[in-house]
Amino acid sequence: MVKQDDKFTLDAVVTEALPNTMFKVRLPDEAQTEILAYLSGKMRKFRIRILPGDTVTVEMSPYDLTKARITYRK
Repeated sequence: MVKQDDKFTLDAVVTEALPNTMFKVRLPDEAQTEILAYLSGKMRKFRIRILPGDTVTVEMSPYDLTKARITYRK
């Protein structure tokens, strides 16, 4: 099982909204990497809206660096 400490937490910018609460997110690195991100359960439950251009906090697993979970909208 993965511990809570094993996740990377980054601030990112939403570039595109996709179906099923999936988003393309640009990371703040030099290469401007875009990854696929999905909403966390609490954000779905309380219907937090995410639009392109929003700054969000994402969690990434060290095992799969192409996907992330959006946990907070700033």
